[in-house]
Amino acid sequence: MRFQDAARDARTVVYAGIQADRLVTRAADLLVEAAPLERLLARAAMNGERTDPAAWRAMFPGLFGPAVEPSLRSHAEAVLGVSLEVAGRGEQARSQYRGAVVEALTERLLARRSREVRRERRILFDGVAAEIHPYDVTVEAPGAAEAYDCKWGARGITPDVLLQLDAARTGAAAEEASLRVALVVFDAYRSCLVRLARETAPADGTYLTTIETMHELAVRPATLRARR
Repeated sequence: MRFQDAARDARTVVYAGIQADRLVTRAADLLVEAAPLERLLARAAMNGERTDPAAWRAMFPGLFGPAVEPSLRSHAEAVLGVSLEVAGRGEQARSQYRGAVVEALTERLLARRSREVRRERRILFDGVAAEIHPYDVTVEAPGAAEAYDCKWGARGITPDVLLQLDAARTGAAAEEASLRVALVVFDAYRSCLVRLARETAPADGTYLTTIETMHELAVRPATLRARR
């Protein structure tokens, strides 16, 4: 088993520009320090259904109420501001920006416990045709490799995604290599379970991290099975 940079085609060149946008960097830097409730605020605000900051402040009194500490309120204001900027990018661009934010956030969390974190990498096995689609984030530590596919919402859990993760896992097992494969979904755990229940693609060997448990990536690999 070995890792390789993704091929530079037109799609990756365009998306690389979004990944490098300062807006994505600012959002990820804020969310890596965010409390769970702030991440819920970010998910809701980035959907673009409401653009009035006052409405979001009213819906999240635990972040903006009079009893909230000024430092937490200030950070929540910054999270709200950057989230509304992402929402304001427009329907098509917004989807790409949100995905890039989740990938960048995942990278930052994993980097807190490993120096071997990489982005946009393919996983190759001897005698097996290489997958065109790269994995969003990988931890390439010897004997403890991890591959993560990052999604904004539970709807991103598709048969193709599950099959690719399972193929990497079984390919590594065939070579007696260690590889933990996982989904990172910036959505509620229950929503992911509902989505997974509809899928017949193999998922028993895939792990799942959701918006409630993302902070755990900074201290340990994903530990919750995608299908229970």
